[in-house]
Amino acid sequence: MSSSSAEVRRDPVRVAILGSTGSIGRQAVDVLLALGDAFRVTALATGGRADLLAAQAAALRPAAITLADTRALASVELPAGTERIAGPHALEEIATRDDVDLVLVGTGGVVSLRPVLAALAAGKVVATANKEVLVAAGHLVMPAARSLAEASAARDPGSPLSGALGWLRPIDSEHSAIWQCLAGEGNQDIERIVLTASGGPFRRMDAAHLVHVTPAEALRHPTWSMGAKITIDSATLANKGLEVVEAHWLYDVGYDAIDVVIHPQSVVHSAVLFRDGSLKAQLGTPDMRIPIQYALTYPRRLPSPALAPDLVATGSLTFEEPDAARFPALRIARDAGRAGPWATAALIAADEVAVPRFLEGSLSFPGIPRLLAAAVDRYAAHGGPHPTVDDLVALDAEIRAAFAADAWREPAGGGAA
Repeated sequence: MSSSSAEVRRDPVRVAILGSTGSIGRQAVDVLLALGDAFRVTALATGGRADLLAAQAAALRPAAITLADTRALASVELPAGTERIAGPHALEEIATRDDVDLVLVGTGGVVSLRPVLAALAAGKVVATANKEVLVAAGHLVMPAARSLAEASAARDPGSPLSGALGWLRPIDSEHSAIWQCLAGEGNQDIERIVLTASGGPFRRMDAAHLVHVTPAEALRHPTWSMGAKITIDSATLANKGLEVVEAHWLYDVGYDAIDVVIHPQSVVHSAVLFRDGSLKAQLGTPDMRIPIQYALTYPRRLPSPALAPDLVATGSLTFEEPDAARFPALRIARDAGRAGPWATAALIAADEVAVPRFLEGSLSFPGIPRLLAAAVDRYAAHGGPHPTVDDLVALDAEIRAAFAADAWREPAGGGAA
């Protein structure tokens, strides 16, 4: 499909969901069902949960599905007319189908990198909740989105696709908030980006006690209901470090112009300070259906099943500086961003190892940032300045092997992160 074809108004908009059985994917299905005939899900992809995939297929009747487990894929009960797609390039096939206008990415890790790049190359709009794609490969993804935007602007300067974020739409609540704050504004007027963080369950815990934190405690997020990986990343603030790197790529701002503040109520989702001293913030309930729907319906706003914030009931909105001793992962991620794509690719691969190791008991909670720091230090100068997709996939595999439970132990006595 050419880039121009994505600008032709269609009814309905045809959507492929990557990661349909995960937290983001399930909420995206809820949103799409509520939006009715304006959208049609034409393809579903997931790594597991064959039973849920079958239920989604029965409700949505897509044209195609894929499942990483090929044996399970063969046994999934499907509606008449739904095609099974298998093989190593199944996600790319799903993302570039002629009957897909928008690809919603709810998968984590670099597994989504090739399909995202393929979708953009095919002129598809991409709405993504995947941090890793931009953190590891912002130098590859953003030029593709900007190229599509430039072509759109040349044809129709007023088109919602005349900006890069019309093509690559962030779903994370923080980056959706910034995107919404920038509506009608110019990036040249940005003074600072302000990312908010809840602080997770341990924002008041003494740093010395974090070594005793259990997975069950870390999974009790005070405001958001999310998957296990992002919940642990929220507890360490690694997720906010990844969002700093994302902000650098999405909004073309330097790392010194990106702040992080702790906001435990999770009502202000992020803000932008402009050079005239104005601060714009986006407020909402902690419900991922809001940013998912905005990414789908942009630039329109349609009724949503999410509740609006009640400022009187909230009572107060508070903000504080993140504690560097309690949250070293934030500094590690910022340093990795400054070091470049090899370092940030190492960071996300290491986090994909560290979180499961903590959850299964082979790594302490403070061991998560220690492992991240060790990976960044080891691989920051791994190669040239612009790693290719193949480079990034190979690095991901190398780091997973190097920092597995039987290959890397925490330094004796803990050590500094």
